[in-house]
Amino acid sequence: MATRLLWLARHGEQGRPAGTPPGIDPPEVGLSERGRRQATLLGERLRGVPFDAVHHGPLRRTAETAALVAAQLPGIPVYATELAGDHLPDETDPAGLPPAYARLLAGFDAAERAEGPRLTAAAVRRFATPPEEGDRQELVVTHTFLIAWLVRHALDAPRSRWLGLNHHNAGLTVIRYRTDTPPTLIAFNDVAHLPAELRGTGLPTEYRS
Repeated sequence: MATRLLWLARHGEQGRPAGTPPGIDPPEVGLSERGRRQATLLGERLRGVPFDAVHHGPLRRTAETAALVAAQLPGIPVYATELAGDHLPDETDPAGLPPAYARLLAGFDAAERAEGPRLTAAAVRRFATPPEEGDRQELVVTHTFLIAWLVRHALDAPRSRWLGLNHHNAGLTVIRYRTDTPPTLIAFNDVAHLPAELRGTGLPTEYRS
């Protein structure tokens, strides 16, 4: 039976230029110093895993994270793909959802509502299935929305349940896909490779302990 072991990692903490107002997403500037440390430690954690490939989204923070991880994985090919990008995974109906979720969904325009779900569906077809032949292990360095959607998909949960699945920067999630069983969630948001001072970034402030 063919098995795909899909390793999902959120990018490291993004840099925040001086003067960026609180609550405003910073421009795309790549990783902060903490983010680089997170990515390096993630690579050390994954050293020795026999990956067939590393994939990452097109944005700078995922590309830099993947490069730092791949430095610990010599010989493993690295690919950029829009399928691992930062996009809205589903045109979720906001009716009946908590106000915070409804506000989040309202921030996406019509083009993002059309393109994001299309890319996510393609990502599911590409990554969230058993391989056609042989066993495969692949690492996808991506964003919290796609990880949340793939976890929801693996658990066959209601479509709106991707909302509220928040991921640590450099957190690790692993899902197994086999031809004879439903998907198995093996690990979720694992940050055992990070010291305490590097954990909790990327989460809402109220979640941090």
